[in-house]
Amino acid sequence: MKFVILIYTDQTLLDALPEGQFDAKMRDCLAHADELREDGRLLDSQMLEPAATAKSVRVRAGRQTVVDGPFTETKELLAGFNLIEAEDLEEAVRIAAEFPWTQTGCIEVRAVRDIEGVRRRVNASLQEGAPR
Repeated sequence: MKFVILIYTDQTLLDALPEGQFDAKMRDCLAHADELREDGRLLDSQMLEPAATAKSVRVRAGRQTVVDGPFTETKELLAGFNLIEAEDLEEAVRIAAEFPWTQTGCIEVRAVRDIEGVRRRVNASLQEGAPR
């Protein structure tokens, strides 16, 4: 099964780390990711630019709105993700708990939905005459 590990960080806690601790945590994170990649468990990983550089886009009643940053106020902001392969949710949680960012934020573990299965279902419903 595929799982996404969403990494949320609290900038206040990151800023409070003693000198050099962020780099040490980042080295640990990268080493853990390298081990997972070597084991065939890590499929992809990326860091995100700060939330202040983001835009949130919504379309309601045909009208588009774009606002700066994340839409909701929160202390913990999405900082990156890892796409992993695990036997089950328990193993995915175990893998996530080994990342150092659990100490300065939160790591959400969520199963990835099979998009090809969804594609087959919606295309089949279209062929059966269902409305678009």
